[in-house]
Amino acid sequence: MNGSPVAQLEVKEGKKLHGYQLEALEKIFERIRNFPSRYNLCFQLPTGGGKTVIFSEIARRYIQETGKKVLILTHRVELLSQTSNVLEDFNVRNKVIVSKVKTLPDQDNFDCFVAMVETLNNRLRDEKIEFDNLGLIIVDEAHYNSFRKLFKWFEDIVILGVTATPLSSNIRLPLHENYQELIVGESIANLIEMGFLSKATTYTYDVSLHSLKVGVNGDYTVSSSEKLYGNFYMQEKLLYAYEQKALGTKTLIFNNGINTSKQVYAMFIEAGYDIKHLDNTHHEVERREILEWFRTKPGAILTSVSILTTGFDEPTVETIILNRATKSLTLYHQMIGRGSRVIPGKTDFNVIDLGNNTRRFGLWESYIDWNDIFRHPNSYIESVVSDEQMEREMKYEMPEEVRSRFKASPVIEFDIKEEYVKVLRQGLKPKEALYRSISQHAGLICENAFELSEGLELVRLLDQDIRSRVKQYSYCISKSTDSYLEWLRDEYTRKLQQLVRQRIV
Repeated sequence: MNGSPVAQLEVKEGKKLHGYQLEALEKIFERIRNFPSRYNLCFQLPTGGGKTVIFSEIARRYIQETGKKVLILTHRVELLSQTSNVLEDFNVRNKVIVSKVKTLPDQDNFDCFVAMVETLNNRLRDEKIEFDNLGLIIVDEAHYNSFRKLFKWFEDIVILGVTATPLSSNIRLPLHENYQELIVGESIANLIEMGFLSKATTYTYDVSLHSLKVGVNGDYTVSSSEKLYGNFYMQEKLLYAYEQKALGTKTLIFNNGINTSKQVYAMFIEAGYDIKHLDNTHHEVERREILEWFRTKPGAILTSVSILTTGFDEPTVETIILNRATKSLTLYHQMIGRGSRVIPGKTDFNVIDLGNNTRRFGLWESYIDWNDIFRHPNSYIESVVSDEQMEREMKYEMPEEVRSRFKASPVIEFDIKEEYVKVLRQGLKPKEALYRSISQHAGLICENAFELSEGLELVRLLDQDIRSRVKQYSYCISKSTDSYLEWLRDEYTRKLQQLVRQRIV
């Protein structure tokens, strides 16, 4: 190239950018032209909006206009070939730098290079690779902090970071310390309205997360998640949610632990459903076979462990199940984004949330002020609803099949918080509120049971309602340790059974 513009780069037929992509591209190029060196720019666009297509066209135009070369960085090996293939569609001569590539004696034959951060860092550190005439670096999934280690090697050129969520994976290393500016692309809501993303129908199921522990990375630990999501009650809730909202749809389930995913697999197999399990211990051949099965089989179910959050694109997915909780806004968007692709005959998809994630972050398509998050990430983190606050606001909703067992009772609700306030105003002991709740439950059972065995069965069916009332009562008296809650639930159930035995003769 010898520094001269490359005139022969033409986009292959069929690769046309949409209006919103061209608009974003022009904004990015305006900044690059104004700041042709030593400038770091970040670009945000939702998952499914075509970030790879946009930055491939940016690479093509940049090479053509400046005669300089482009380096694209990724953090996942799967993204190397995907990125290279898209660049080929834009007629950009590119070379993938994998572990077996030690030097670049042939770099004059290429205009663009695609590399994983660790591989490239090793080559640069060992002085094995030096780029000639490099002008632009594009960082895919720029919210990951692993890329920072490379910036010291490229201080005099333009760096473009691309991400769906410009919130650093490490809150102690905010993005605005490495990028001077953020350009925000089209919103999820607008992309849905324009027909470029599928519309999500979200179903939420309240889950008590008090047993989850937060690790050094700021998210819930795998061990505490395995304990919660591996228990029988949560497994049953998952199967119930699938059968109620997603039966027969192609479903992708995200878990936070391999053991949980394997338990999900076993439970669905036992229930007679066609399902496979995938995690990062599967070798490449197994992975390809499983993903091909998932792609081609209608109504297939795939349970996985985070491995499919990036570098995976299967537009036929109809349901996303979040069988986990996360404190990461990025991961939340990545998981749901796997179901957002539009194909002929598919304009919407289901999201089943079993981790209170929607309460924490809002609906996937809700408006987010990304510029504010980019500039003030700590303020955003502090504004996110805490698990304790969510637990306090949860209201138990009795499933329809349970409610149908109490059809003789027009009213089944009981606000124990409200009753607690009444009891205090009457000068009575706080536990009177709990006794009144037990009496109301007993009344419901006696209205709907004709014999003692049926009454005791209804006590069992009320278990989740009992748990909810006991927890709300514990918040009222500011005493909510696990051991106390367990004791209180047992005591409540014992007294309720005793009262039912007295009333049903």
